Amino acid sequence: MIYRIEETTSTNDDARDAKYRHGDIVWAERQTAGRGQRGHRWSSAEGLNLTFSLVLEPRFLPAGEQFLLNEAVALALTDTFAQFGIAARIKWTNDIYAGDKKLVGILIEHSYSGRTLARTIVGVGINVNQTEFDPALPNPVSMAMVAGRTFDRGEVLEAFRRHIGIRYAQLELGERETLQRDYRERMYRLGERHTFRYPDGTPTEAAIEGVRPTGELLLRHADGTLREYLFKEIEFVIEKHSNLRQELT
Repeated sequence: MIYRIEETTSTNDDARDAKYRHGDIVWAERQTAGRGQRGHRWSSAEGLNLTFSLVLEPRFLPAGEQFLLNEAVALALTDTFAQFGIAARIKWTNDIYAGDKKLVGILIEHSYSGRTLARTIVGVGINVNQTEFDPALPNPVSMAMVAGRTFDRGEVLEAFRRHIGIRYAQLELGERETLQRDYRERMYRLGERHTFRYPDGTPTEAAIEGVRPTGELLLRHADGTLREYLFKEIEFVIEKHSNLRQELT
């Protein structure tokens, strides 16, 4: 069920309420303290985008395999955009990109019961119809800017709900190889040589070869070595693009 509210601090905070059960979505028009990855704040123009949280209860999934759930979510989003004619890619770990610009931010928060997941809150921010962004943001883009038309946000959300149902069923049925294969094939910059940066600022040249089932990014470095990285151990270097308003035609 979709619960639509006008304003909240964060839909992820709201979705923790026990009244929301598996499959429920909390959709807010305004978030006063929306959160993104790495502690960043998620900013969204009122009435133009989608900011919502999905409640899941994947009690069958071992804690060590939780990245498979990330894969299911990211794939459901790219499936959704494909339905609307937008080619999107998954930027490890949880962003969705169109070209070199960020279309979606995802924040996934888990709670555990012993060795398995108990409850997962999937926070999603989709840039749908916004065409002007804060110049401080490095590389945002919206569905409208990519496709050259506006979208019905409710229709987009319903499409995502259908697609996450399909991908979640694959996970529940143990179709892990399918999820891993599809995730790899849709990875942003897969097989391309680019600059990455270590936490201390040191650059390195490497190409993405894939991702481990446990979530580590696999990079083939210029010297031929294959190394794996956890979240925050390596970051992408992406040129900042102009965020000037793009007129819709």
